[in-house]
Amino acid sequence: MNRDNKTFKRIIIFCFFLAALAAFIIGVLIGSMNVDLNTIVDAIFNQADSTAAKVIMNIRLPRMLTAALVGINLALAGCILQGVMGNPLADPGIIGISSGAGLVGIVILILFPQYQFLVPIGAFVGAMGAAILIYVLAWKGGIQPIRVILAGVAVSAFLGAGISALMVFYSDRVHGALTFMNGSLSTRSWPEVFTILPYTLIGIVCVLIFSERLNILVLGDDTARGLGLNVEVTRLGLTALAALLAASAVSVVGLLGFVGLIIPHSVRLIIGNNHKYLFPGSVFLGATVVMVSDTFARMAFSPTEIPVGVVMAVLGAPFFLYLLRRDSV
Repeated sequence: MNRDNKTFKRIIIFCFFLAALAAFIIGVLIGSMNVDLNTIVDAIFNQADSTAAKVIMNIRLPRMLTAALVGINLALAGCILQGVMGNPLADPGIIGISSGAGLVGIVILILFPQYQFLVPIGAFVGAMGAAILIYVLAWKGGIQPIRVILAGVAVSAFLGAGISALMVFYSDRVHGALTFMNGSLSTRSWPEVFTILPYTLIGIVCVLIFSERLNILVLGDDTARGLGLNVEVTRLGLTALAALLAASAVSVVGLLGFVGLIIPHSVRLIIGNNHKYLFPGSVFLGATVVMVSDTFARMAFSPTEIPVGVVMAVLGAPFFLYLLRRDSV
């Protein structure tokens, strides 16, 4: 089938959905205590009181749900930014949005640990602040995507230096911040699920509504204006949505890189540039990759657990180099 065929695209999206479902079930099944499907069903529907059921309900199930939601949010954020910037290298981490969220999160965790509950809203404020700063620096009689990318890289480096300085000056307090820096799902449970879930639902609804506008924006500013689209308002609104999605993910898992880079581009290579299909494909593949990566991070060196951010970096860095080598980038 040709990738322009609607049936082909729907089949691919359905395959991504099945992959996400399989990754979720496998992630709940395996661990230091292996369980079977009957135990999962009893734990969820019959409220079983066994040790295995408690492990499923209090540890594995919420952790896999958190992983899926983080993957969805970061993939959607990357998909939006790549469309808005017209550049497949755009990603919440690369252009500085995640660094803005991370800096505020680190400030709260290190300097004001008693206000840890403020990390989600602080991360959003940091992400939006970074996005606004990038736009101000990139503005020159309008916004050009390449200037946004370059300004984002500079802002990301600057904010990263701030994070490093805090960790040097307060080295006695960095233990709790290290997992945040490397992106980890360890100890994540139901509070994190309920923290990120509303943002995921908002993001999914918004991208379904605005997918056609993003398709128009991808055609170029002049063409988009000719079709009646307010380019600057659309670009700013979509960037704010991407910042919200990235900040919500950072607030629960820390600085998890490359998800927003590799997922949308992988889906685009298979089913094309139409965001009507690109968004749902990114949702399911993003959830799949983060859940699989987290399961691998838990099991590869058991009983030692490595941060999922390390696994994503191992996957993402070669893919980033592949994109740089492509003629189209």
